[in-house]
Amino acid sequence: MTAQIHSAMPAAFPSPRLLADVGGTNARFALELAPGRIEHIHVLACAAYPSLADALMAYLALPDVLAVAGAGIRHGAIAIANPVNGDFVKMTNHHWAFSIEVLRLAVGFEVLVVANDFTALARALPLLAEHQKRQVGGGQSQAGAPLGLIGAGTGLGVSGLIPSASGWTALLSEGGHVSFPPMNPDEVAILQYAWTEFSHVSAERLLSGVGIELIYRALVAQRGHAEPMLPAPEIARRALAGECPLCDAAIEFFCTMLGTIAGNLGVTLGATGGIYIGGGIVPRLGERFDRSGFRARFEEKGRFRAYLAAIPTYVITAEYPAFVGVSAILSERLAA
Repeated sequence: MTAQIHSAMPAAFPSPRLLADVGGTNARFALELAPGRIEHIHVLACAAYPSLADALMAYLALPDVLAVAGAGIRHGAIAIANPVNGDFVKMTNHHWAFSIEVLRLAVGFEVLVVANDFTALARALPLLAEHQKRQVGGGQSQAGAPLGLIGAGTGLGVSGLIPSASGWTALLSEGGHVSFPPMNPDEVAILQYAWTEFSHVSAERLLSGVGIELIYRALVAQRGHAEPMLPAPEIARRALAGECPLCDAAIEFFCTMLGTIAGNLGVTLGATGGIYIGGGIVPRLGERFDRSGFRARFEEKGRFRAYLAAIPTYVITAEYPAFVGVSAILSERLAA
């Protein structure tokens, strides 16, 4: 798969820069030829490669990439769905593990930056155009205020942007692993079912692709009759097609539960600049997400209902926003 992102035509970099966005399922690679000119985007399945180095080498060997880059890439930046603390990175949602320095030497880069994927995505938020996001519900963004970010996919990513006199600071958060907070008896029952499989049920256990499957299993168990076990994409497909009330119920619980965590993030950060929703799941739900209980649950904070009602929530609709953020991180490193 390949795609291109074009803005204006600024002066080219002396050599192309490698950008990557690595999740638990797919690794996305691109070349930045000039500021904002991101091209030669390819998506590689993580399961097809024994290591990140193998996937990166495979990308660099693709004919269109090789024709543009040759042996001339000197700088690279990788956003990865994992904590990044020090040189060694071991993914929690995939089996890849690597040393940043060893990987840099293997590909022959002068500089290789590795950052948490939601830290990179957070850096992209102020750069999103209006057509690259969709507001769900009311509220109005306050200029110069903190921004919150949450996104469900293979896992649950959480971050935020804090303003300062020199720009923005992206949070290195693992907020997806907070304990899941049920808000009503139905969610208590889902949590009780989840406890039969996990000793600790984090928000990520339920607000992710495998989380949708877990919610669905809990609903099947509660109803006490035979239902086929389904993967998350099929649950979502049947829900969106109106073919399966049980699948639709699973999606509705997912959306409302996400509203709880997003609202928690809003009051924790004081994110009156807005809460942004990324990840692979919500953008694909489209209008179904907009008419779900997400926004009502987001605002359901008792005495702080009015506070949250004033905070806008946006679904990120840009196709590859993490590239923009990780490019900004790389540019700062090179300018230091």
